[in-house]
Amino acid sequence: MLEINLSSSHSKFKYRQIYESLKDMIISGKIPKGYKLPSKRELAKDLNVSVNSVATAYDQLIAEGYVYAVEKRGYYTEAINKYNTEAHLPEELPGDLKENEGPGRYKYSLSHMTVNSSFFPYKKWMSFQRDVIQNHQFDISQLNHPQGPLEVREAIRNLISVTRGINCFAEQIVIGTGTQPLISQLIDLFESDVKVGIENPGYSRVRDMLNDKGINVVDIPLDTEGVDICKMEEEHTSIQFLTPSHQFPLGIIMPISKRIDLLNWVSEKDERYIIEDDYDSEFKYCTDSIPSLQSLDKNQKVIYMGTFSKTLLPSFRISYMILPIKLLEKYKQRYKYWLQGNDSLQLYTLKYFMESGEYSRYVKRMNSHYEHNRMILVEALRAHFKEKIDIVDVPAGLHFIAKFKTDRSYDDIKARAEAASLELYDIRRFSTDYVADDDAWKEYVLGFANLDIDEVGSITRLLYKAVFE
Repeated sequence: MLEINLSSSHSKFKYRQIYESLKDMIISGKIPKGYKLPSKRELAKDLNVSVNSVATAYDQLIAEGYVYAVEKRGYYTEAINKYNTEAHLPEELPGDLKENEGPGRYKYSLSHMTVNSSFFPYKKWMSFQRDVIQNHQFDISQLNHPQGPLEVREAIRNLISVTRGINCFAEQIVIGTGTQPLISQLIDLFESDVKVGIENPGYSRVRDMLNDKGINVVDIPLDTEGVDICKMEEEHTSIQFLTPSHQFPLGIIMPISKRIDLLNWVSEKDERYIIEDDYDSEFKYCTDSIPSLQSLDKNQKVIYMGTFSKTLLPSFRISYMILPIKLLEKYKQRYKYWLQGNDSLQLYTLKYFMESGEYSRYVKRMNSHYEHNRMILVEALRAHFKEKIDIVDVPAGLHFIAKFKTDRSYDDIKARAEAASLELYDIRRFSTDYVADDDAWKEYVLGFANLDIDEVGSITRLLYKAVFE
């Protein structure tokens, strides 16, 4: 008789307890291979359970390959190979792999990566979601087109033709789950020895991702107008990654003369392309938005990258790129079986959100809100720090550069800020150049999008203590 102990107080169903007991005995060898198990009725009677419980347990064992059935003869155990080595599962996860759930680790934040979600029109977004569920049931039940639904791409095309001056076909747009995965796809369209220039300081996540892919990455320094074209020529880069409308992180707005020089450079050779990351161009203060570099391109040499992470919510993970026709042909061939990763419901909701005009109205409201945040923070910092601060006050985007005249080291300032629960990022995060601690001025990237105006005074005082006291 098999020793199977069932517990009525156990959280698992009876059939599950039977299944696990038999499985453990088969694996351990307590039940040998070819052993005939009791009939369903016999075991049900022995265990005082229903025949259905035993039948369900046997069916699961058969499905997993522990037992086989012979018609009119009964159930027999399969021959199960033993593991070559004993399993030694860790009793505890290593400390560096543990994750903390719950609210963010900082009470105060000057992060450049956040947006303010408290003003997002959730009710209207959910209303559009209901419309999508009603009108697009077939569409959201299917796999997306590899580039995203054409209807959504048409809505994006119509939007950016007005806001960014971009002229393209909807078929040229590729929707993805972020700038990084899109660039990863894009780079794979080129030869493995392609040379990519990255602004320095610049977008470190893209630089690191390309390095991890084994791409030959060259750091291109900046001058007062943006990327150094002479250095690009010297390094013989084929692809140049740029943030011309609001250089990240320094905030430089590239003038028209430099833009034309870059377009002339990229047009000189067939293999050259520019990747334009237009990550926060929607937010421009005091004047109208700066036209995109792509809108000036007459030769299909600029690959435009756009995102809704700054204007909507980063968690939506909706970005897109616009490919020149020549690269679009390569993309369609390489990724014709690609499973597009975005949520169809969210994409169609975004379409309704844009076409209704609600997107443009929301961006306009947030532009005004962020401009106010920026002004309040800049004024507070200048009033408190006086001659010890130099703010690069570029009226655009969701962050600015602030330099502090202090003898304190970057690591010391970071430790003091973290002790005060203040999220703070210095220039070292974005530059591959050595940043000396003995520099008279320490450089920081200060974000203001998610700033609580009522906390500006507290944040300013905590920052002053971290930098000076």
